[in-house]
Amino acid sequence: MPSHKKKIAHLAKNDPVLGRAIQKIKLRSWPQRENYFESLVIAIANQQLSGKAAATILGRFRALFPNGAKKFPTPRQVLAMPAQKMRRAGLSKMKVSFLKDLSKKFLDGTVDVKKFGAWTDEEVIEHLTEVKGIGRWTAEMFLMFSLGREDVFSYGDLGLRNAMRKLYGLRKHPSPAQAEKISSKWRPYRTLASLYLWASVDGE
Repeated sequence: MPSHKKKIAHLAKNDPVLGRAIQKIKLRSWPQRENYFESLVIAIANQQLSGKAAATILGRFRALFPNGAKKFPTPRQVLAMPAQKMRRAGLSKMKVSFLKDLSKKFLDGTVDVKKFGAWTDEEVIEHLTEVKGIGRWTAEMFLMFSLGREDVFSYGDLGLRNAMRKLYGLRKHPSPAQAEKISSKWRPYRTLASLYLWASVDGE
C-alpha cells in the first residue's frame, strides 16, 4: 500500500489546486471507529444538528445505560431502553425509531457486518440504506470513518461542496457533473482528498 506521502504526491500531481491547499494544511490523523454499531448510532444522532448539540444529546443518551460513559451501549440495550427515556435525552421521536430499527437489524442479522470486508463500496451502501434513517451520505461516512475505504467522495456532504466552491473559484456549489470531474482526478484516494477539503474549510 502506498505511503501517506505518496498518496499526497499523487493528489498534488493530478490536481495542482488541491496540491496548493494541501501545502497549507496540517491534517489530523484519520479517525476510525471500530464499533460499527456505535458509528451508525452517532451518524443518525448527528443528523441535522450542530456538532455541539449532537455531542450533548449523545452524552445524555449514553448516560441512560450502565457504564455508558466508558462503554457504548449494545444493540440489545438500546432495543430494551424505553423510547420515552431516549426522548428525554433529546432524541427526536423519529431518531428514536431509527435507533430502535438499527438495533433490531443488528440483532437479527439484517445488518451483517461480517460481510462488509468482502463487499464493494456500493454493496455496503445498498445494504446500509435498507435501515430506516440511513441514507447515502450516512453510508458514505461509514465507509470512510469505520471501514477505512480510501476512494470515497460524498457529493451529498455540504462541507465538501462548500470547499470545492471556494478552492476552485466556483460561483456556486458544483453540480454533480462538476464534482465528478474534479474528484475523478483524486482517484484512488478520494477519501484523503475529502479530508483535506474539510480541513480547508475548518482551518484544521
